[in-house]
Formats: sequence, C-alpha cells, structure tokens
Amino acid sequence: MPEISSFARGGRLSAAERLVRARGGAAQLCVLRGEEVVVDSAVGCARDALFWIFSATKPFPAMLVHLLAQLGLLSLDRPVAAYWPEFALAGKEKITVRQVLQHRSGLANAGSVMGDVLAATDWRRSIRRIQGARPRWPPGSVPAYQFLAYGFILGEVVHEVTGTPIDVLVREELLVPWGLRDSFLGLPAEQQRRRVPVRGPFGALFNLRSTREAVIPAAGLSTTARDLAAFYRALLRGGDGVVEPETIARARTPSSEGEVDRAIGKPIRWSQGFQLGAARGLSPMGTLSGRETFGHNGSNCCIAWADPERELAFAYLTDRLGASPADVRHHAAVADAVLREFGDA
Repeated sequence: MPEISSFARGGRLSAAERLVRARGGAAQLCVLRGEEVVVDSAVGCARDALFWIFSATKPFPAMLVHLLAQLGLLSLDRPVAAYWPEFALAGKEKITVRQVLQHRSGLANAGSVMGDVLAATDWRRSIRRIQGARPRWPPGSVPAYQFLAYGFILGEVVHEVTGTPIDVLVREELLVPWGLRDSFLGLPAEQQRRRVPVRGPFGALFNLRSTREAVIPAAGLSTTARDLAAFYRALLRGGDGVVEPETIARARTPSSEGEVDRAIGKPIRWSQGFQLGAARGLSPMGTLSGRETFGHNGSNCCIAWADPERELAFAYLTDRLGASPADVRHHAAVADAVLREFGDA
C-alpha cells in the first residue's frame, strides 16, 4: 500500500481518493470549495512535492497575456508580428495574439512535435524554429493545438512588450500576488530535490535536471496540487485584485464549440487560454463537467479545472504520463467522483 498523507474534511471524496490510491505511483489531489479545503491528499509523495504538469501550465502564460492586455500594454487582435517583427516570416504576418490563445494560429508546431520537444530547453533555438516555420492552415480557420509553440510565441511577445522574461513576470504578476509559493516556471536548483520523477514514454528526457530547470511556458511549470487548485480558486473569486473579473470572463469565452482539433484529432471546446467542460466524447474533466467549467489537461498526467457553478477548484497531479484511453478514463473517473459529491450544477 502506498504511503498516504491526507487532509479530508468530514471524510468527503473518499471515492475519489480510493481511485487515486488504487492506481499506484505518486499523486496529489486537492479540491477547494470557496474557502474550504475539501481534500488535500498525497499518495507516494509529500504534499509539498513538485510535479511537472505538462500542458496544465498553459493557463499561466495565457492569463499573463490577458493581464497585459487589461493594462493596455498589448492588443489581442493585433498581429504577433506587431510586437515580434521576425515572426512574420514564412507567411505568419497575419496571425494575431488572440488566434494563438485560441489555438487558431494554424501553426501547431515549428516543423514537427518531436523537433519542438528536443529544442524546448533552448529558448533561442525554439524561437528560431518558430520564426522559420510556415502555418499549415490559414490563420483563424481551424483549431489546431499548439503543443509547445503556444508558450514560446506568447513568451516572446511578453518579452518584446515588457523587456522582461515571461518566467519573471509570471512569478511577479501572478504567483506572488496569489500566494503560490510552491510554483516555478523553471525549477531553481535549490528546489530540485522536491521534484517528482515522471514515469512513462520519454520519462528520462522529462526527468533531466536541464529539462526541469528550463523555461518552457507551455509545459514546464513545477507545482503542487494545492498551489494549482489555489490558482483556479483565485480565478473563481474574480482575480483577487490581480486580474479583473472581465478579463477572466474574456479568457473563458468559447472559441471552438467541439470542432475537431486538427492537431489532436478529437473535438475540443477551447476558449482563449483554457479547455472547457462538457466536451463531446470522453474528457479527462469528467462526463459530469458543466459547460462553464474551465481548466487544462496536461498529457493525461496532470489536470486542473474550476467549476463556477459548483464553486469547485480541482487539481490532480500524477507521475504517470498517459496516452491510452485507460488514462483518460481514470482522470474522468476521479473528476466524476468529485462532481457527484456536490450534485448537479
């Protein structure tokens, strides 16, 4: 039996915790409802152990870009090339910042997904690849998930606009004001001892110190379930004075109502920085997720979301990189076990 550390008020969510324990490996589950900590559990690791959350990272750079738009420092409807002129090469001059946020840039990758993965720890190399890449689809025409290019494009825009690297601004403008002390976009040397190794395909690559310490804005946040749930709680509370409620509402506005994503090959409900609930087919957000639910999956390894109707903030982090339908079903089952506890939205 894996070692378990748990705080669960009144024994709630025992069904969800049983699913987490039965799967094995290291995991954290945190569910918040308003100011209540409903459950904060760790299996096979400490509650302050740091998980690499893959694409569950994406809402952080997205919210930073929305914040900069709120402050008048950039416009979402201007071309990326207005801020980063070299981006215009190879037919990308019309792609807007908003289309990147919506995964409608037409540039799912900078040549190949594997090429992007191998370049991801080298910022300048990644930027050069993106500058030279040509869109596969006309900008705005179809959703096509930008696996890693998403973060580098937004990150370079942020740097060009502010003169400050995106990891610094994410920390100063989001993490520190929201009290997320265990979240790092690029893991510092003194925190490496707390990291949880990834199991699964390419685990050796993702477990390299150089990978964990790199600034990879679309996939490289190291955090705890407690911090990640607190991020979504701050958004549910209207931004806690950091971002305005209207800014959060814009970030949640649907941009794709279940169209088949050309890069993923499945119907996804996208907004302008988040994946949305109530998608067609099996979703790791659960079969009971509502249309107002917003969050992001991370390679069927880590996931977090907020349900405004139930006032829930949910984060489930694991060490198991999953690509099979069984992994999706597991995440959906954990989500549904939580959602059943709080009834219909």
